Order: sequence, then structure tokens, then C-alpha cells
Amino acid sequence: MATSAAPTSVEDLKQLLKNDHKVKVAGIDVDGVLRGKFMSKEKFLSAVQGGGFGFCSVIFGWDMHDAVYPTELLISNRGNGYRDLLAKIDLSTYRRIPWENNAPFFLLSFLDPETKEPICADPRGVLKKLCERVEKKGWHPYAGCEYEYFQFKETPESATEKRFSNLQPLTAGMHGYSLLRTQLNNDYFHDLFDETAKFEIPLEGHHTETGPGVYETALAYTTALRMADNAILFKFSAKSIGMKHGIIPSFMAKPWGNLPGCSGHIHVSLRDSNGKSLFAVSDAELKTGREGAANDDVKFLSQEGEWFLAGILEGLPDIMPTLVPTINGYKRLVGGEAFWAPNAVTYGYDSRAASVRIISPPSVPPAATRLEIRVPGADMNPYFALSAIFALGIRGIEKKLKLTGPPISQMSPEDKKTGKVEMSSDYVVVFSLSVVQMLPQSLATATERMMRPNSVAREESVLGDDFVEHFGGTRQHEVRLWNEAVTNWEVERYLELA
Repeated sequence: MATSAAPTSVEDLKQLLKNDHKVKVAGIDVDGVLRGKFMSKEKFLSAVQGGGFGFCSVIFGWDMHDAVYPTELLISNRGNGYRDLLAKIDLSTYRRIPWENNAPFFLLSFLDPETKEPICADPRGVLKKLCERVEKKGWHPYAGCEYEYFQFKETPESATEKRFSNLQPLTAGMHGYSLLRTQLNNDYFHDLFDETAKFEIPLEGHHTETGPGVYETALAYTTALRMADNAILFKFSAKSIGMKHGIIPSFMAKPWGNLPGCSGHIHVSLRDSNGKSLFAVSDAELKTGREGAANDDVKFLSQEGEWFLAGILEGLPDIMPTLVPTINGYKRLVGGEAFWAPNAVTYGYDSRAASVRIISPPSVPPAATRLEIRVPGADMNPYFALSAIFALGIRGIEKKLKLTGPPISQMSPEDKKTGKVEMSSDYVVVFSLSVVQMLPQSLATATERMMRPNSVAREESVLGDDFVEHFGGTRQHEVRLWNEAVTNWEVERYLELA
């Protein structure tokens, strides 16, 4: 979905830029970091008319701190001299940055300079390819993202001087949904909503969340690619606006060991060519639910919706690095239900304890039927997360996969601890002795699982070998750095007494 004033021709573009002399452009790396620059208007227009411009591939050959990967990965390496990629300007993403004197801004996609095809790990390219495959079936993927994020009264300089320790939270105490706490830092709180709206990132909700200095912001539901664009640009917006107020908003998944982490929940659905939700049951089924549903939790979810859900659940452990891509992200999942962070392959109707929450009638109208994937943290790359989720769901529909376990509502707390599910309902024959599958508990195990030869992630219709090899290699790099690090915890625990 294009932005409201996006040009549809070069002539439209020239008219839009008639009073400008420079343009800002940016693409996204595998860590979800925007990499870009300003271009002169003349150079920019030439690149649009010429099909793109050269952009150094090293942004896919180094990590988020610009350390070159020691392992030679596919896209950018010493062997190919860190050659240029072809950066293609997407005119449909036109915006103006209100806090940068309304500078014009466009997003990029990265192509192989020889084949002119998207490179295997370009975030926008991966999701665009998935969306095109879904749309060939006559469906349209829609999504929404919600971000929780801690905030600190710090600047990049002060945080560095403090060695990122003893940072001052924006506000004190636990105050979820507080009207009073937003009166502190009121200009900043409203700027996040108002300035992002000007930047064509519409929000649905914006409030304080439980934790010192925590906000939660829900982005307005839209098409999947537009949602990923909006999500990555919201983080850029929050950080940019924060700088102007002397505030650092952090999308790190677990900044505090004894407090809930920061989620990046994702809502997904499919719509047909008429805009109707493919997950919605028919009007006739609204009274008693769909005949043949696997259980009561999915009886107001269409058959396609149930297959889609089964596809996600079957492949979820194999795509975890696309949902939780950092070392720190798995610490958010360790507490499990204690912090409303799912750590097992579970689902349930309107259940915030499950990995996949089913949102359907009777709690919402049929048109709002959707699935909420609650595994990702705020540190996710939304392009990879959405690509993996939709790919698994479509795979479930194509294979007509069945749900193989009970909903979370039919498990006792002890069952969920041990993995043993003892059923006492009509589904006892089907689900007796079922085992709840735990999700990988570290980036190392998650990456190893994603990269194993028979991983669902390696299927071409999901993520494919090239993506898994490149992205998996970047995650192995993160694991190596972590394994080499000596933390304050280790020093405090072992230096004197070991």
C-alpha cells in the first residue's frame, strides 16, 4: 500500500521535489537497522530513471556495530570485494520527515547487480517476494505490530560514559495504562503520536505499560509490506524524536532481569480480493461455530484459518531466529507465563499466555478475526518476522495441516511445566499423552535448529537455503561474540570465590 502522496510517474516525482535540493534514502540490513544517506536531487532523479544506484554491499557483510563478519557469507565478503549492490528506490514509500525540515524520504530495496533479482537476505525483498506469492492465490496479507519499549533520560553520550549501567528510567514505578504518568514528559509523549502521523505512520494506540519508563504503541493495521515499513520507521522515528528530548527509547527485548521484557506482538490475517477476511466464519456459523473444528477454541475460525494456525505451530521452532534474533531476546522468554512471554508451542482463544492468540468471535466481529503471534520481542526485524509467519501459515493451508495438540486452556500449570498434557474433555482420545513442544531457549539452539538440513525454514516456499545460510551465519556471529564476552555477572560471581 503506497503512502498518500506517493508519485506514480517521474513527472509526478519532479513536481513533488520542485522545491527540494536533496533527498534522503535508506534500506534495511538484517538486524533491522536503517542504512542510508542524503542524495542531491539530480543524482536521485537520475537513479530513479536509471533503475537504481550502487550501494556498498558491506551493510550485509557486517553486524549492527559495523564489525565485519569473520565468516565469508553469501552476499558481501572479501572474495567479491564487498562489491556494490543495486539499490532500487521505491517511489510508493515517499514521505517527508517532519523533524528534519520536511526532507523527502524514500525506502530502498537491494538487488543483485547482475540478475536484478532481490538478494536473498534483503528484508524488503524477502517480504515482497512472499506477498507476491500470496497475491497470486488471490489473497492479500494484512498485519499489525505492537511495540513495548523502555525509555531512559539519557543521551548516547551519557549512556556510553556510564558504560550502559545505572541508566535513569524516564519515569519511576510500575504504571501501565496510566493517564498521570504521561503528564511527565508530556511533549515527548504527544510528539511520538503526532510526528509519526505526519510521517505517515498511523497509530491505533499509545499508552504507558507496566515498568519504569515503558510505553506501548500499536501501529494501525494495514498490508503486510506497508506494516513492516511502518514498523521499522516507527523505531527510527521514536529514536529520532527521543534525541530531541534527551531521551533514549530502547527496543531491547529484556533490559532488566527482574522486570517484564519488551514484546513486538504481530497480528496477521488474509483477505480475499473483496476485502473479506479469509479467517472469518460464515454468518450461518456465527451461532454455534464451525462444524468440524478441532476444538472449541477454533470453532469461530475458518477452516483456512485453522490450517494457517497449524502451519505456524508446526514450523515455529524452526524459524525462531526471525522472531527472536538477538542473544538478549531469549532472556525475555525464560520467565514464560510469569512475564506473559510464551516459551512453548501453544495456542488459545483470546489467551495472552499462548504463543498464538486466536482473536475471533464472540470477542470481535468476524471481519476482525486474526491471529496474534506473541513470541517476537521488540528487537525483531519486522520484515523477516512477517515473512516467516505468513510463509508458515500459507504452507499450512497448502498442506491442509491439522492441529496436533490441545489449546492452552486445556492444560494445567503443572502440565505446562512438565510438557505432559492430561486431557479431561471430549478430546482425550485425540490429545491424551500429547507433548507440549518447548521453543528454543537461546539464540545458539534456535540458529542450530533453523540451519539443520531438514528445517522447515529451508523449504523454498518458506525462507529457502540461501536465506538460511546467510542469516544463520549472521546469528552464529552474534553467538560467537556472546560466548567470547565476559560479563559483569561473571566477574561479580566468580572473581573472589572461584
